Amino acid sequence: MLIRNIRYRSLLPLLACLPMLAGCAGLDAGRDFISGLTEYITGDDDNADPPAALQEYTPEVQVEVLWKESIGNGADEKYLKLIPAVAEGTVYVGDNKGHLQARGAGNGSLSWENNTDYSFSAGPGLGVHTVVMGTSTGEVIGFDKANGEQRWKIDVPSEVLAAPVVSHGIVIVRTTDGKIIGLKEDNGAQLWTFEHSVPALSIRGTGAPIIVDDNVIAGSANGKLEALQLKDGKSIWEATIAIPSGRSEVERLVDLDVDPVAARGAIYIAGFTGGASSVSEVDGDVLWRNEAVSSYTGLSLDYRYLYVSDTQSHVWQLDQRSGASLWKQKDLHNRQLTAAVVYQNYVVVGDFEGYVHWLSNSDGRQLGRIQVSKAAIEAKPVVVDDTVFIYAKDGTLAALRAK
Repeated sequence: MLIRNIRYRSLLPLLACLPMLAGCAGLDAGRDFISGLTEYITGDDDNADPPAALQEYTPEVQVEVLWKESIGNGADEKYLKLIPAVAEGTVYVGDNKGHLQARGAGNGSLSWENNTDYSFSAGPGLGVHTVVMGTSTGEVIGFDKANGEQRWKIDVPSEVLAAPVVSHGIVIVRTTDGKIIGLKEDNGAQLWTFEHSVPALSIRGTGAPIIVDDNVIAGSANGKLEALQLKDGKSIWEATIAIPSGRSEVERLVDLDVDPVAARGAIYIAGFTGGASSVSEVDGDVLWRNEAVSSYTGLSLDYRYLYVSDTQSHVWQLDQRSGASLWKQKDLHNRQLTAAVVYQNYVVVGDFEGYVHWLSNSDGRQLGRIQVSKAAIEAKPVVVDDTVFIYAKDGTLAALRAK
């Protein structure tokens, strides 16, 4: 049996796992898997494709650090979906050791903290009165938004690696075993469960669902995008975004691990293979597909364009109406970029050395950068008003502004 839930982010940790994979898969299957995996990531059997060195250029934007604080251990070198969540002038964030904090978004001052014994793996998700966290041991916990005290806890079937989403008093949780679960925000009581099949081998990680009107939209590891009714979890439509193909298990990975985004009646999604797609919000019809732009980190949008960090850390601008590529930035090749986010007239990404890069939204050229930590940044930057919130894997939380 092949091991599932492996994250293909860095070659050295990956190679360390290969003997275990060979033993689990059987001799012939293990050899094929290792060969395909190595060739897929490195491009050949012998030479890894190294990250690009940072280039010197004349900065066109100055980046100001408004404040910077340490939030416990961060992700503690694990691949987790711990992100900042911002609402009503407060930023909420948790770490892998169970520390949960609320800080003033303007100055970083501590509002409250709760040091729990949980192993947080995803969140926070924010409701009207509740901060919701998921754990690596299959728990979902609701905390009081005002003071951080625990309100409720419920066990779910497996690890939670997507930030919970809260809307209309319902918490939506996606677990790594293929389940989407609806819970009551006020007490955690289970309302419904939807289950889809999960391949024998998939990438570690799951994209967070989004709520569009009264529907839940979520991708899956089998390459399908699902639309469910928020109130009861009943299926509305299912769209096939990527179809497994290729000779190796790695080539047949079709995970949809990015968070979908929505605008003007369309849902946008990208997969580990199979490219980026636009889908009709009404019935799931695929409106366009750009097979050149695959991603496991994420995408964002402005009034007209999509911005995607692909599997090689190239940043693309795509036309929302057609999926056509307008520019492609390759200077940050293999620097393990975060999802690209829109900030004013810029596109912002973090990288594996703790740098945050500002790109032009008109042509993708580098305009500025700043290092906020020596640790990798994997969490998608969060933009609220004129501030970018960055959360590095060592627990560094920073608020940045262009000036």
